[in-house]
Amino acid sequence: MDADFDEFLHVPARLSIVALLAPVSWADFAFVRDAVDTSDSALSKQLSALAAKGYVEVRRQKSLRGQRTLARLTAQGREAFRRHAASLERIAATARAPEPHPADPAT
Repeated sequence: MDADFDEFLHVPARLSIVALLAPVSWADFAFVRDAVDTSDSALSKQLSALAAKGYVEVRRQKSLRGQRTLARLTAQGREAFRRHAASLERIAATARAPEPHPADPAT
């Protein structure tokens, strides 16, 4: 297996979350929940796991409509995602490589 392949990040829900967070500075909890098509409790569980690993920062913020929860990738999370994505690209490139032709049986 590729040394940059991150088993923890490869869980589909986590991979979807970090891929969604990668291009933004902060994302609203409801936006992430809707974009990855999950429940509040499932997203909370995955964000907690990602935060415990140091990949995501979660912030609660008071607003006029109540409390808002925001999430973003940490520098460590961004680097882990970059490395994992590069690993997946290498794996895919290997899978796309042409198959070697069998040796000529006459030789």
